[in-house]
Amino acid sequence: MSSSLSAMGKRLSGKTILVTGASSGIGRSVAQEFARTSPEDLKIIITARRVETLKQVAVEINKEVGNGVKVLPVKLDISKSEEISSFVGNLPVEFRNIDVLVNNAGLVKGMDKAPDIRPEDMEIMFLTNVTGLINMTQAILPIMKAKKGDSGEDVGGRGDVIMIGSIAGREGYPGGSIYCATKAAVRTFTDALRRELIASRIRVIEVDPGQVETEFSIVRFGGDKAKADAVYKGVEPLTPDDIAEVVVFAAGRRENVVLADSLIFPNHQVRLCPLSFTRVAVTSKCCWQAMSIL
Repeated sequence: MSSSLSAMGKRLSGKTILVTGASSGIGRSVAQEFARTSPEDLKIIITARRVETLKQVAVEINKEVGNGVKVLPVKLDISKSEEISSFVGNLPVEFRNIDVLVNNAGLVKGMDKAPDIRPEDMEIMFLTNVTGLINMTQAILPIMKAKKGDSGEDVGGRGDVIMIGSIAGREGYPGGSIYCATKAAVRTFTDALRRELIASRIRVIEVDPGQVETEFSIVRFGGDKAKADAVYKGVEPLTPDDIAEVVVFAAGRRENVVLADSLIFPNHQVRLCPLSFTRVAVTSKCCWQAMSIL
């Protein structure tokens, strides 16, 4: 292992990372940031529905950091339970020992308000944001729970399950009731899962972004880029890299340190933050809260 690696890079070295929804936006940036942080001995599985785009991401990563990072693009629609059921078994053996799961895949459809919310929009949001995330977690947890301590002792399992939630799971907004409900469900599932795994060395981490400029809004408005761009008019949103840096930082802590709950948003969005949250750091770009369980 190169002495030039940071302490965080050394901790991540040799691990296998799985990132869902990695063809663009936050997921893409997360995969790239993991590769930059530990570029000498890392395996990264990137999944999404657009496999050709994933292949481009893999090429970009290897072009930037070299071949010390092995990137495996896998076509996967997490809203389809049958695809998740066969996912692990279809992986090459060398990629099956997953250490870090980043549950990033998610979407929002429409801005309709009750009672005009379309059933098909509700269904796809819950299937992707909630059911898919839970199914993916259940598919990977047995791998993590089978992991032993450094001396081969039983420690109840090891690994990181990282949920990309949203500020919308904490604060509802008009026209986003279903999306907010899905992210609130993720938040509650995450909290309960953390308690269920407390006796193990599996860390359960939630990262909740505020306003981030990605393809997310384009999907919300059915491909209408003009409407999507209007969301960010006059403000400076976060970038996917802002979120990726926090995700990789959380995964790169010592095993006994859990950044359980991080809230990240641009300064203009501070008015949406509940006053009960502790502001650990505020910069021109973002504020984030981190709780460490030692």
